[in-house]
This record gives sequence, structure tokens and C-alpha cells, in this order.
Amino acid sequence: MEQTFIMIKPDGVQRGLVGEIIARFEKKGFCLRGMKMASVDKSFAGKHYQDLSTKPFFNKLVDYIISGPVVAMVWEGKNVIATGRKIIGMTNPSDSAPGTIRGDFAIEMGRNIIHGSDSVESARKEIALWFPDGTVNWQSSLHGWIYE
Repeated sequence: MEQTFIMIKPDGVQRGLVGEIIARFEKKGFCLRGMKMASVDKSFAGKHYQDLSTKPFFNKLVDYIISGPVVAMVWEGKNVIATGRKIIGMTNPSDSAPGTIRGDFAIEMGRNIIHGSDSVESARKEIALWFPDGTVNWQSSLHGWIYE
């Protein structure tokens, strides 16, 4: 089973979308392995977005992430990274299909509700950064109803 890191950004938390977003991943059949609400400081935000540090929008992105609490999560399931990205939608909400989180709830690229790992490597890095003590190892009783 694959794991991914999902973060509900400050605008998603402030707008009361946490439950809606969690429900979409649960209804798909993915298993929540870790979750916490956090206030992110500038140094930590810089570590999270380290791969974007040379981009012209980096400082604005860091300021956005530290502007309010976020909800950090680890989800597990078959193809959870690729499928999670489909559930989330395109980075630019105007390119996101209706039915995706960004397609349904976001308008501006700078306020796009949610972050999701884009590869196995980035998921491992992000999970290690946000959940250094690991996640909860459990299996839902629904597992047999979701997977063959």
C-alpha cells in the first residue's frame, strides 16, 4: 500500500472545509494513518517548500502557509498518490474539473485549499518532515470490502 501526504491549507481550514475534504478521501476508500492541526512557522514552511525555494513566488507561498493553521494528514491506499491528485484537482483551480476539491471550492491559484504529494519520493519526504514520530498502524474493518 502506498502513502501520501495531504495538507489542508489555511484557507481550507478557515472556510470550514476540513470535514468535506476528509470525507472525500474516506469515501474513496483510503485509510487515514495520521492527522494533526498545526500552526506552521516560517522555518518549517521553508523546509516543506524547499524544492520551490528558487521560484519567484516562494516567499508569498511561505507567507500564505504560515497565515493560519493547517491540517496535515497521511493517507494510505492503492495508488493513493495519483488518485489523491485527481481528487484534489489541478494546481490552478480554473483548470480543475468540477467534482475535484479545487474545482468545487477554489478560485485563485494562491488560495487553492489543499496540497498533495506529487510522487512517492515527495510523499516520503513530506511524511517524514510532518510526522517524525511515525503514523498509526491500523487496518479498517472495511479493508476487505474495498480491496480484493
